[in-house]
Amino acid sequence: MRKNSIFVTNFVKFNKMYSEDIDNSTAMERSGDDVYSKPVRAGKRTYFFDVKATKGNDYYLTITESKRRIEKDGRFAYDKHKIFLYKEDFEKFSQGLEEVIAFIKERCPVVERTEDDSRHTPREKDGDTQFSDVEFEEL
Repeated sequence: MRKNSIFVTNFVKFNKMYSEDIDNSTAMERSGDDVYSKPVRAGKRTYFFDVKATKGNDYYLTITESKRRIEKDGRFAYDKHKIFLYKEDFEKFSQGLEEVIAFIKERCPVVERTEDDSRHTPREKDGDTQFSDVEFEEL
């Protein structure tokens, strides 16, 4: 009987800690007043660029990646990842972002994705695609 009592006590403590974490995370997400929002759909993902204001009316940016998935029971669920970006970091963040995007573009072809088509299509560079024309009769 003592083991069950310890289990129940630990379970109650865990549930209390877990629910406090959920309450705190929800409060943290709601802590800033929404000033401006820009959703960007990109294939199966949506990115949200949200400008929020602190109590002192200072602005910061949250960038959220949201991807829809289907649960085993058929319901939709969303995986979300969030970055908080403060104005004192804007310059260094944008420089770093531009640098890594340029690095990728130099080494890999830029591929566009559409929601309707999961296949990749090459982006044209100066009117020339990156694939050669092949007739199906040649295959």
